[in-house]
Amino acid sequence: MSLLHPAQAGSSVAVWLVEGIPSRLVHAGRRYRVTDTPTRLEEDNPDLAHRIGLRGWRFQGTDESGESHMFDIRATDDGWRLVRAYD
Repeated sequence: MSLLHPAQAGSSVAVWLVEGIPSRLVHAGRRYRVTDTPTRLEEDNPDLAHRIGLRGWRFQGTDESGESHMFDIRATDDGWRLVRAYD
């Protein structure tokens, strides 16, 4: 797995939630449907997440052409930001 467009880390993304869980994402002008069970980033390292106020998700997104990527996103005061994307 490699980073996809590392320069886009921190960019704004549009996220649709269903019952508080991501279901769709728009990144770099492409719409992705969440195609796995999202995992809270806080579950990977709860101590660090608490110290830095991290709230976010990791999930696989698939676009209309069938191309899939893994996304890490975090909530900020002004919306959602991309932490990283993997191909």
